[in-house]
Formats: sequence, structure tokens, C-alpha cells
Amino acid sequence: MYDVVIIGGGPAGMSAAIYSCRGGMKTLVIEKLSFGGQVMRTNEIDNYPGFYDNPSGEELAARMREHAGKFGAEFVSETVKSIENAEYGVKIVHTRRNKYMTKAIILATGASPKTLGAEGEQEFTGAGVSYCATCDGAFFKDKDVAVIGGGNTALEDALYLSPICSRVYLLNRSQRFRGAATLFEKVKQRGNIEIMPDTVADRFIGSNMLSEIKIRNTATGERGSLKVSGVIIAIGVTPDSKLASDCGIQLCERGFIKTDINLETSINGIFAAGDVRVTPLRQVITAAADGAVAAASAVNYVNALGIKSV
Repeated sequence: MYDVVIIGGGPAGMSAAIYSCRGGMKTLVIEKLSFGGQVMRTNEIDNYPGFYDNPSGEELAARMREHAGKFGAEFVSETVKSIENAEYGVKIVHTRRNKYMTKAIILATGASPKTLGAEGEQEFTGAGVSYCATCDGAFFKDKDVAVIGGGNTALEDALYLSPICSRVYLLNRSQRFRGAATLFEKVKQRGNIEIMPDTVADRFIGSNMLSEIKIRNTATGERGSLKVSGVIIAIGVTPDSKLASDCGIQLCERGFIKTDINLETSINGIFAAGDVRVTPLRQVITAAADGAVAAASAVNYVNALGIKSV
């Protein structure tokens, strides 16, 4: 039996593992894809205190996992199928291959990129349509690309692609860009980024690979097209909260997990941290902070239970 099982291996999960282990808890981290979560898609991190050398997301994630491992955290790569409440406060985490008994659970399952739902989007996903500039930007070297979105991620993606690609079109469905003003100013200063407000993508076209986007001006209704080799869709995220919903945890209207000040969910002994929960900011630093709070709360919960681990 584990004291704490953490579902999700991003910054929230890794931070939780560090604090859980340091609290004397036998701790398991379960990650279904790659340890690091969304941070793995970030080319350069320049706002995480103490890391002034601007590590990549991959480098920071590796350091976090190494740090958690230093304190004795265990790691498995599996997909969690369900969570079961057993007797005496024990919970059972079911994966495809195994089941893990634990006293407390921390959900750090994160969030996934939103899709446009445009014609051809699914068809060309992985063949020109991408949701991660740092993952796929190299495929579009010296080519024309488009970035769709108006928030920080879209602005950062445009800046990242600018020195790699020949031309970058930045499409936003309104005149207002929601991203930080400093980022927007940097975008405007890049000579090969063309800002296209009031513009949406209606259709993606190509043969085996994407070659064209059919666009429409939302203010005038005028239609046109862009010849591009790739498009990065950066319009927000959807919480990976189905597991929480299935076991009866309360969610907000947007599907994010509701927590109290201690990051405990509506089910005793189950906590949530990071992008999957209701929070005003989704950054690496806030995810890491959540992990620390959730783990500290889980440690207190487990100690109060008084059940001996085996």
C-alpha cells in the first residue's frame, strides 16, 4: 500500500512527489504519456525563479523528476482507468494492468489543447496541423506557417517560429489579443510575423500534407486563403478531468476540478493540483506551488488516518 498516489507527472505532480516524500510518505507517481506534462512543449522558460539560465521545458522536467527520485518517489508509466473508494479510508487506483492501494490521491492530470473543429483539422493533424510549436517547429524550417490564437501561448509560438520559418501569420478571431502586452510588442517588432486580427480558419486543405488554409474575416465576411506548410493551433486548453468526474468529484461549469484552500476535492483524501483544477493562472510556477500545497495537505490527511503502510 502507498501513502500517496499522484496521478500525473507534470510540474504539479513532481512538486507533489517531492513534498510528499519529504513528509515521510511512500509515494507513487503514475503518468500515462511522458513525464513533464505540458511543460515539455516549452522551448525556453524565463520566468521560473532561480532558473535564470532559461532552461527548456524538457530540461526543467528532467530536473524535477530527478529531484523527486532523490527523495524516493516511485514512477510508473500507465493509464489510470478508475478510482475506487474501499473501506477504512483506503482508495484503489485501477490502471490497465495493475491496481494500487493508497491512503490519499493527488490528481495532477493537467489539461489538453483545444481544437478548432474546422474542416480538415483532424485529417491534417500530424500532417501540418499541430498544437505544439516547440514540438513540430523544426518541420517547418524556412517555410510559411500560421499560428491561430490570441493568448500568451499563441504569441510565444509566433515568436518561437519567427527565426525558424520564412513567414509567420498570426490569426486571431478579434481585434483584441489576450496575451501579455510585452509579448505582443515583441511580436509586432518581428519583421516576418504578419498579424491578422478578425480572422478565422474555416478549412484546412492539402493532399498528403497541409498546403493551404481557407480563412474568413469575421468583421467583413471577406474570404481568402493562405498558402502555408503548417499551422499551430493555440486557443486554450481542456482539463483532463474525466477521471475525477467519473468518481464523483465536483467540477466547475468549464470542467475544472473544484478544491478548497487545502486543495482537497469534494471527496475526502483526494486532492487536485495544477492545470486540472480551478485556478486563475496556469503556469509552471503555479502548478509547482499547487503540488506543494496538495502534498502537504495529503501528508496531514494520511497522518490523521493512522493506517500503517505495508
